[in-house]
Amino acid sequence: MATPIYEFAQIPRPDAAARPRARARRVRDLGQAPTVGVIYNPRSHRNLGADFDCGLCPHVHIAQPRARAQLPIALTEFAERGIDLLVINGGDGTVRDVLTCGQAIFGDDWPAVAVLPKGKTNALTVDLGIPDDWTLQDAIDALDHGERTWRRPMVVSSQGETGKHDGVSRIAGFILGAGAFTKATQAGQSAHKLGAFDSMVVAVTALWALLQSLFAGRANAWRKGARMSIGLGTANAPMAHSGHGDPEMRQLLFASTLERMPAGIRPFGALKNGLKLVAVDQISRRTTALIPLVLLGKLRGSLRSRGIHQLAASQFCLSIDDPFILDGEAFPPGDYRIEQGPELAFVTP
Repeated sequence: MATPIYEFAQIPRPDAAARPRARARRVRDLGQAPTVGVIYNPRSHRNLGADFDCGLCPHVHIAQPRARAQLPIALTEFAERGIDLLVINGGDGTVRDVLTCGQAIFGDDWPAVAVLPKGKTNALTVDLGIPDDWTLQDAIDALDHGERTWRRPMVVSSQGETGKHDGVSRIAGFILGAGAFTKATQAGQSAHKLGAFDSMVVAVTALWALLQSLFAGRANAWRKGARMSIGLGTANAPMAHSGHGDPEMRQLLFASTLERMPAGIRPFGALKNGLKLVAVDQISRRTTALIPLVLLGKLRGSLRSRGIHQLAASQFCLSIDDPFILDGEAFPPGDYRIEQGPELAFVTP
């Protein structure tokens, strides 16, 4: 988890011979403690490299993978132990890595999942309503006495040169963006250095992006966006274009399966469930000035004619000439399919 994944070929996968046929299952007796597996990322912002209490109790098994290549090994061991709860101690990037590496191990048979908000950004825990001070013990207690919130991550598959689906090269995450979103992610890294995190960094970068788009020329990266084509649904129907700017360019693309966003923004308008996306053409400065109202859900009518497309889709294909961002990390240009992964049960207070 220390080395960035920049190429799909670098995604760690368990050795085929080491994969369990199925996750071990057991029936807990009344009052019996659950078996818990913890992925602890010591490099996450709020962990600050601190040691974790590995002697918590015998039914809690803690793995501290220092690199992504070690994640499949830890998750395979958890599956063989038949864990009742998988706890991810880290930020959105750690969640992405665990879900990506866990696909080949758990398939559609995941244990309950809990996330401790320990990263620089914790969009998933904002959506789930997890408090900032949630502890491992709180998560364990919530397994039997809390609630369940169901979410399906996005699964991004590389289509390769032939355009055929590559079932091996798949990453999983909750927030995907391109165009000006890539610039905003870079600006967010600067905001982190200034001490802004979570919803604050979303607000700071959104304001900076708005100012850049209002006063920059069309050639500026914030307004130019990225060359991309978007095909919707299984029919791969081309997404409509408003006619504002270059029809081969989109100023911004943002997609997610989350239902609540940090800082209270509502980029998808009234859309809430499933895979949602918003694509922004090279819009005018006048429309750019209305973006705050759009993000607050105060402006809905005639958005498509203005160059702002909000919609839900069963899946979509993306061909893009620039890098895109998934949960804070850049991935290379190429041809991709984005769809929903398995439905996961997240433990909540």
